[in-house]
Amino acid sequence: MAIKIVTDSTSDLPAQLAKELGITVVPLNVHFGDETYRDGLDIDSEQFFDWVTSGPIFPKTSQPSVGAFLEVYSDLLKGDDQIISIHASSKLSGTVNSALQAKEQSGLGDRITVVDSMQVGIGLGVVVAAVAHNMRSGNSKEELVETAYSYAGKTRVYLLVETLEYLQRGGRIGKAQAFLGSILHVRPILSLQDGEVHPLEKVRTRKKGIDRLYELASAHGSFQHMAVCSSTTVDDAIQLEQRLTPFLADGAKSFQTRFGPVVGTHVGPDAVGIAVLAS
Repeated sequence: MAIKIVTDSTSDLPAQLAKELGITVVPLNVHFGDETYRDGLDIDSEQFFDWVTSGPIFPKTSQPSVGAFLEVYSDLLKGDDQIISIHASSKLSGTVNSALQAKEQSGLGDRITVVDSMQVGIGLGVVVAAVAHNMRSGNSKEELVETAYSYAGKTRVYLLVETLEYLQRGGRIGKAQAFLGSILHVRPILSLQDGEVHPLEKVRTRKKGIDRLYELASAHGSFQHMAVCSSTTVDDAIQLEQRLTPFLADGAKSFQTRFGPVVGTHVGPDAVGIAVLAS
């Protein structure tokens, strides 16, 4: 019996890393007017942010269809194989609901376990990658599901954005609504708590914001896993990852990536984020 791991494209896992870990990624959809693109397949980060910053149309997003999940599940389940399907917070996306409906319609019952990670973006990516690494140790499906929930609860995400406009227009602003009206000439730092976006702090300059991301992450001590992400300022993410590398425990894993089109719709250009799973 083989255990297969499925996630969605809001995890922003680098394609090569997902391939190496045997993770199947189901794309969400990005809509520019009447045109629909599959996140990471029909449109990549570079093209997306170019369109967002130069075009007149504000994109919208939607979860994968039930049919898309049914197709993936059918392709992956051979013999007595099992699936752990780990997805973005149900408070931010309908993806978990699509996966659950697909599980029910498949008639495959307990062979598919759907996990609501209460994470999104690189927080989800860290959880999924960590579970995939654990799977290589021969853990049972039940142990891996328990690990997924445990890691999801321990993973911390911090995000520096240039503006709350994109979160507000995309309808994902959550508790960060409290910052609206008081953010002139400041940059918000946000966190993900209980599956929603929460306001954390405000900083005056971008440099102070990135330094604060470093402080917030390093305060957790050593990391089992870490991910750093950027939308359009890749050098900022690379430098932040380098600064935090000394906090990686022996054998710990990290990756640096770009916000994909779906998450990018809500965080906008110039965003930088860090996710850490403390040891």
